[in-house]
Amino acid sequence: MNEKRRFVNQLMPGETFDQVFLVREKDLRTTKSGDLYIVCTLCDRTGTLSARMWQASEAVFGGIPTDGFLHVKGRTEEYRGSLQFVIDACRPVPAEKVDMGDFLRTTDRDTEEMWAELLEILRSIKDKFVRLLIKKFVEDREFVAAFKRAPAAMTMHHPYIGGLLEHTLNVARAAQAVLPLYPAINADLVLAGVFLHDAGKSAELSSGTAIRYTDRGQLIGHITIAAIWIGEKAAALADELGEPFPARTLNLLQHIILAHHGEYQFGSPKLPAIPEAFFIHYLDNLDAKMYMTVNAIANDPDPKASFTAYLKQLETRVYKRSSDLPDRQAGLPAGEKHDDEEKSLFE
Repeated sequence: MNEKRRFVNQLMPGETFDQVFLVREKDLRTTKSGDLYIVCTLCDRTGTLSARMWQASEAVFGGIPTDGFLHVKGRTEEYRGSLQFVIDACRPVPAEKVDMGDFLRTTDRDTEEMWAELLEILRSIKDKFVRLLIKKFVEDREFVAAFKRAPAAMTMHHPYIGGLLEHTLNVARAAQAVLPLYPAINADLVLAGVFLHDAGKSAELSSGTAIRYTDRGQLIGHITIAAIWIGEKAAALADELGEPFPARTLNLLQHIILAHHGEYQFGSPKLPAIPEAFFIHYLDNLDAKMYMTVNAIANDPDPKASFTAYLKQLETRVYKRSSDLPDRQAGLPAGEKHDDEEKSLFE
C-alpha cells in the first residue's frame, strides 16, 4: 500500500495505485455478452469516486462490504467527462485497521461556537408563540445532539458531520443581513423557518462510517419530518400553556418548511406562497450553491485548468479564475487610483 494516501480530490486520469476506500454503494450487473461486472462508489473524506470491476463474480461481489472498507488495486481513467476507477483486485479491510480521519469528514468550525451564535440570532424572535416553539426544540436534548452532528446532505452541500448546523447558521447570518432590506416581511417567521427548514435532516440522515438515509428518512423525508415535528411541538406547547397555539402561525411555519425547496421537481410538496417562504428558499439555495461552486474549485485536481470538470448537479463546469481579476487600471499598483476618476465615479 502507498505510504502517503491519495485522496479522491487529488486523483487524475492514468494513475495506478492501491489503497483503502470506504464503499458507499455496490451493484452487480451483466454485460451484453453475459459477463458479470461490479459497479460501486468509493469514497473518502474529500469526495466520491465511481468504480467498476470487470469480469467479476458473485463471490467477489458478496465480499465487498457496503459501508465498509475495501483495499483496491487498479487505475483511474476518464469516462464520459468524469473520473472513474477500474478495480483489478480488491479485498475487505477491518474498520479497526484504518484511520477513520481519512474517511469521516467533519466541519472545520467549532460546533459549540456555531450553536451559540445560532441561538443568539434566534433570541431576536419577538412573537410569543414562535419564540416558545423554538424554545421547545432548543430544550430537546436529543434533538439538539442530533442537529449538531447531522450532515446537511449526502453529497450535494455540507456533506459532513456538523454540516447541518454550519449550513443553518450560514442561512441565518444571510437572513440577518438581508432582512433590513424588506421591512414588510415577518422576521420572526423567517428566523424560525431558517432554523427549522432542514431540521428534519437530523432524523433523515445517519452519519456512521458513511452518510446514508435512515429508514425514516427514506420513507418520509426531512421536509415532512420537520413539518410533523412543528405540529407536535406546537401541540405540546398548547397543553403546557393551557391555550391553543395560533392556527395561522402554525400553518405559516409549516408552509415555509413544505415550500423551501421551491419547486415540485426538487421534492417540494408545496410551492412558496408567502414572501417569507420565497426569502428562505432563495437564501437556502444560495448557501448550497456557494458551497458547491467554491468546493468544486478548491478540490479540483488539475491546478492548470481554468474550469472544473462538469458538475451534474450544477449542469455546468465552474470557472476557477473569477477571484483573480487584475486591478482595473492597468499599470497602476493594486489599490492606487486617479483622484479625478474617483470624483467622477462617486460624486
